[in-house]
Amino acid sequence: MNLPKIEDLKLIFRAFKYRNYRLFFTGQGISLIGTWMQRIAMSWLVFRLTNSSFLLGLVGFTSQIPTFILCPFAGVIADRVDRLRIMIVTQILSMIQAGILAFLVISNRISVWHVVILSVILGMVTAFDIPSRQSFIIKMVDKREDLGNAIAMNSFMFNSARLIGPSLAGIIISAFGDGICFLLNAISYIAIISALFAMKVKPDERAKSNNRILEDLKIGSAYTFGIPPIRNVLLLLGLVQFVGMPYTVLMPLFAKNILGGDANTLGFLMAGVGCGALFGAIFLASRKNAQGLDRIIPMASTIFGIGLIFFSLSRVFATSLLLISLCGFGMMVQMASCNTVLQTIIDDDKRGRVMSFYTMAFMGPAPFGSLLGGWAASHIGAPNTLIIGGIISILGAVIFATKSPSLRRMLELNTEF
Repeated sequence: MNLPKIEDLKLIFRAFKYRNYRLFFTGQGISLIGTWMQRIAMSWLVFRLTNSSFLLGLVGFTSQIPTFILCPFAGVIADRVDRLRIMIVTQILSMIQAGILAFLVISNRISVWHVVILSVILGMVTAFDIPSRQSFIIKMVDKREDLGNAIAMNSFMFNSARLIGPSLAGIIISAFGDGICFLLNAISYIAIISALFAMKVKPDERAKSNNRILEDLKIGSAYTFGIPPIRNVLLLLGLVQFVGMPYTVLMPLFAKNILGGDANTLGFLMAGVGCGALFGAIFLASRKNAQGLDRIIPMASTIFGIGLIFFSLSRVFATSLLLISLCGFGMMVQMASCNTVLQTIIDDDKRGRVMSFYTMAFMGPAPFGSLLGGWAASHIGAPNTLIIGGIISILGAVIFATKSPSLRRMLELNTEF
């Protein structure tokens, strides 16, 4: 995996020449900082209320299982209804959810069952938001060859927020309590809602479907899983999410019980993930096109697995921070590469449905992994749980690499620049 050359760095910011993308990037970037603050505060809140690794996993499960169930239907809706309107509605609902959570925590009325219910609600909203947002990216850039750069810069934005948000959350929780993090998240949604309203987007020219939702869902499923390269990308992504991503819900255990830290330690660890992912996003944004991603995907998955294994063995904070950054790099490069590959090779009229399956692979297995990870950590310990996840991630990458030639051919056919 070659690092970007100096002369290629000018390619990194080419998506910003589009006004709609600049609006989206700015608004979403501010909102995501608040989102990451809420995620850290949520984990700390649950651990503070219960001191239970299983309940940490349960909350992660309840926040993401609606995505797994509803996403296929959301993909059909995204191919039928104006995606910009869907995004505006989902962002408003997310702001309301964060506001309610802030009120309950600040007024000291919060209980674990409140957290579970509000997590389920947010998961339902997210199920409709992500497929629409992912398939909307192509509407924000005029040239198709800039699509990969826009996706990579989205990852840059996401992981910049991951770097900033947890650090701020650790400081704010220590100084003012976790309730302020939820309040600031609710306020941050104003930025993305304003940006969406300010966009000028051409109306969708999609053919109106007379099929029932289940019929369109069946068509999208047959297309997605009937093409081996698309299927293989989604299977590897889903596998790594299932066995690897539980590390996020177990971070409070590593921060407090293994590294002997506090909320600040947790914040820095999560910021380390964001820092590694940030470098991964820069690496991808500097690439000219999607060719070669068939090799980068399994390499990134392997890097993630190796980082996870050695992080589990570390008992020194500085070493753990470096290794969790490596995990962030590998995970981000894998996810963004999978996204770019899919959006490069799929048909436009099925984009919403395919990206809903991408969302399922990206987020759907995570709740089951979180639940299993919380259970496993309570029986065999958090370090052993992550070691097993790292080994399985590497094995999945090896199998994917043996099947990548067909994906390489599709990328060559669909990459005209």
